[in-house]
Amino acid sequence: MKSGDIAIALFGSGEFAVAPFELIRQRSEQLGVRIECVVSQPDRKAGRGQESQATPVSVWALSHGLSLLRTADANASEVREIIRASGAKLFVVIAFGQRMSPELLDGVAAFNLHGSILPAWRGAAPIQRSLMGGDAKVGVSVIGVCDKMDAGLVFAIAETSPKTAETAGELHDRLSLLGSVPLFETVAKWVNAFQRSAASPSRAIDAQAALCGTVQDESQVSRAKKLSRADAWVDFSCSAYEVSARINGLSPWPGVDASINGNPLRLLRARVVESSVDIANDGAQTFVGEIRADGFVACGSGSIELLEVQAPGSRAITLLAFMNGRRMGAGARIESKREDSVGGKVS
Repeated sequence: MKSGDIAIALFGSGEFAVAPFELIRQRSEQLGVRIECVVSQPDRKAGRGQESQATPVSVWALSHGLSLLRTADANASEVREIIRASGAKLFVVIAFGQRMSPELLDGVAAFNLHGSILPAWRGAAPIQRSLMGGDAKVGVSVIGVCDKMDAGLVFAIAETSPKTAETAGELHDRLSLLGSVPLFETVAKWVNAFQRSAASPSRAIDAQAALCGTVQDESQVSRAKKLSRADAWVDFSCSAYEVSARINGLSPWPGVDASINGNPLRLLRARVVESSVDIANDGAQTFVGEIRADGFVACGSGSIELLEVQAPGSRAITLLAFMNGRRMGAGARIESKREDSVGGKVS
């Protein structure tokens, strides 16, 4: 079989997919594949001007002259026919944003790069939820695509540790790069198995089975629920580690909404600081959420330093700079409210 004889299709929408897809594109000849088709979500209206914007994967595909199919439903019969006509034997799926039906997957191998160490954090927001949960280890998994969300066989895992005060946005970019290599290596193993297997209608699937993936332990599953603006809060009565983890895990979006003396701001980055704070609910002692003379914020246990906050229409600055600019002194209290189930606010 000559180099480039195996047609593959890439399915992706979000920025998380771009670096892994680019590695495959750059080394496609080495792999022995050709990218026959790229499938992404349709352009969406965004921003204040509601201008139509292509997905990051669409922008990438067009910049390299790749055949691009933009669709809101890859499972529709007419779309399936177009994808089938590409002759792709392998689907590589990353941050696509659509479930893939058995009919679409019929007869092809399919790998997915997921932003967590599975079976932890199955779902839409694995990177954010792993940071918010205070995980000591984070990473990516290369899995087989199956009908149940993120439940496929695991073929490769790459792990790392969160950095001090690292935000979800920064970890997202780092994990995208981290996952590029194990995904590439998994595809390379599949290509080798495919080339060595006998021609048959199930050849692509048989080659995937030959890689002997690991079954996920269902007892260890946790869910990474999709984030919304309703998540933009933090409870300062929690420990400094929990408060810091939530703020960083929700950055850059939706961030954490807060206020000081009626001044609104968004909390975007925090770190735990070593300090002994005596918290009380009344009297002269330090209150939860109180900003001390050193600029640190008292939590239920311990303190945090707010490294980045942002007032409406302003750039991100430290909390200390924010307070100095508004001539606020120590003793001010920072508050954040959580929306209840009917849309109101609760403390």
